[in-house]
Amino acid sequence: CLRRSSGSRRLVMSEFVLQATARGVPVHHVERRELDALCRGQVHQGVCLEATPLRFKSLEEAEKTDLGDEGRPNQQLIWLVLEQIQDPMNLGALLRSAYFLGVDRVVTSQRNSCPLTPTVSKASSGAMEVFDVYSTDDLRSFLKAKTAEGWEIVGTVGKPEDAEDVPVISCLEFRWNKPVVIVIGSEGDGLSLETQLLCHRMLAIPPGRALHPGIESLNVSVATGILLHSICSQKLRHGD
Repeated sequence: CLRRSSGSRRLVMSEFVLQATARGVPVHHVERRELDALCRGQVHQGVCLEATPLRFKSLEEAEKTDLGDEGRPNQQLIWLVLEQIQDPMNLGALLRSAYFLGVDRVVTSQRNSCPLTPTVSKASSGAMEVFDVYSTDDLRSFLKAKTAEGWEIVGTVGKPEDAEDVPVISCLEFRWNKPVVIVIGSEGDGLSLETQLLCHRMLAIPPGRALHPGIESLNVSVATGILLHSICSQKLRHGD
């Protein structure tokens, strides 16, 4: 459904009509109040599309596409694993950063995690529509399997003292020469102890100043963007 427009927006809407028609999508021109009702009062910018919901992909599909000719994982692979991310805005922002920075796969834990919703898609600025997202109902077994396949499992922590029996280094010092899984924890609690103990190393972001108590952390999507840029930039330097 499209809102009737004039001026420069008419050109944009005309392009929408052409693209939709070429794909066999019916187009209806309606008044704004109808779009408001369809979107339940949310911002729609004059366009509303009815589509089937997106679902998480199976990990079996991911495994097939990431093995080399001899069945071994590509040495330059980066997978992002999300444990119990519940806020759809954060999940969308994480997908947007992962897509932009060159992450090969995103995997979420099924338990206590946000589903793929329209809010997630909007927060991702459309990345969710073109970037497959995978899910696992057994994160522990998944990480153990990746370790057995030769991957490095790298966790994340807000402060070094929060890590349990796992070496912590600055993200600026991290170097990798094998496929790597970056594991991000939930907004409030971070990584579970069970998941931490499956990590080979933990990464922390060094602050740029002495921090006041109570404001010693970053939003999970912001922190992940910083970590991914630091890690993925090495991939680019290696000629990917």
